[in-house]
Amino acid sequence: MAVRGMISARPWVAGDGQEGGGGDGCTMMVAGYPSLKEAVHAVAKKELREDRASREQALELMKEWLQKSQDIKNGRLDDTFILRFLRVKKFSVPLAQQTMLKYLHFRNVFSHYCRQLDYLEPSVYELLKSGYLFALPQRDKLGRRVIFANAGKLDPYKYNNSDMTKAHLVTYETLLEDEENQVLGFTHVADLKGVSAAQMTLWSPSELGAIIKLGEQAVPMRHKEIHFLHVPSAFRMVYDFCKSLFTEKMRNRFHMHFSLQDLHQTVDPKILPKEYGGSIPMSEMIDLWMKEVSRKRESLLSLDNMEPHKVMHGYKPRSSTPKASNGITSLPGSFRRLEVD
Repeated sequence: MAVRGMISARPWVAGDGQEGGGGDGCTMMVAGYPSLKEAVHAVAKKELREDRASREQALELMKEWLQKSQDIKNGRLDDTFILRFLRVKKFSVPLAQQTMLKYLHFRNVFSHYCRQLDYLEPSVYELLKSGYLFALPQRDKLGRRVIFANAGKLDPYKYNNSDMTKAHLVTYETLLEDEENQVLGFTHVADLKGVSAAQMTLWSPSELGAIIKLGEQAVPMRHKEIHFLHVPSAFRMVYDFCKSLFTEKMRNRFHMHFSLQDLHQTVDPKILPKEYGGSIPMSEMIDLWMKEVSRKRESLLSLDNMEPHKVMHGYKPRSSTPKASNGITSLPGSFRRLEVD
C-alpha cells in the first residue's frame, strides 16, 4: 500500500492517544521508533532517508558535537530536539549542525522576539485565544498538522510585531516538540480577510526581509503547503514581496484562493473550523490548542537556557547596525561564518 493511502485512511486527532497530537489509538510501534507510527516511519524512510541505523548514528554524532562545541552553551541533548534538525536536512549531520547554528543565530539576532516564549504573556495569550493563530485538532489527508491563521484578529493598534512573532514562534515550537510533525511537515491556511494597511506598517521592509530569509533557513520546519484565502487586492503587492523573499522551492508551495469553495478543492473541509465548512466550531478548536500549548510551556521556556558561547549583539531594528552584503545583520564570532542564501 502506498504511503499516501496509509496516512489518509483516517484523520488523526491531536491529543487522542498521545500527548502532543497525532495519536489515533491504534499506534503500531516500530523497533527503534517508540514514538512513531508505522505509516510515519514509512514517510521518514522514503522522504528523509531515516532508518534505525541512520537515526542512532546521527544522534550519537550530534550529541558528541554538542558536548564538545565551542559555539553552543547548554545545548539540548534530548532526541526530540536534535531530530528536528536532522530530519529537516535528511540526516546530513554537517547540514543539521549548520542549521542548528543558524537557529541559535536567529534566536540571538531576534532575541526580542525569541526569548521568553511564554503563551501566558498577556499579549501572546490574547492573540492565541482570539484565534489569530492555532493548529487544527485533526490532521489533513497526509497526516500533517494544519496551522490556521486568521489575520483579521490582529489589532495593529493593540499589538506590535513582537507580539505577532511570538505568537507564531510559540505555535511552531510547540508543534516541533512532536516527532510526527517533524517527519510529516505542516500545511498552512491563512485567511487574510480584514487585513488592514495599519497591519502592514508593523514591519519595515528590511525587518520583514531579514526575519523571513533567516527564519526559513533557521527554523527546522517542513512547510509543505501554504494556502492564502481572501487576499485583498490592496495586499497583493505585499503578498508578492513576501513571496519573493522565499526560495523557489517554497514559492512553489504558495497557493492563493479567492473563495472558500476553491480552498475546499485542496484542503479537506471536514478538518477546517465549522465557520469554514467543518464540523467543530473554531472556539472549541482554540480551546484544544490552548491546552496543547500549555503542556509544552516548560519546554519552550527552557529554550532560553541554550545560547551561543560568544557574546553577540542583538538585532536593532531600523538602526545603523552593520549589514552583511545579503542584508542580514552582520555579527562577530563563529556565527558570522554562517551562509544565509
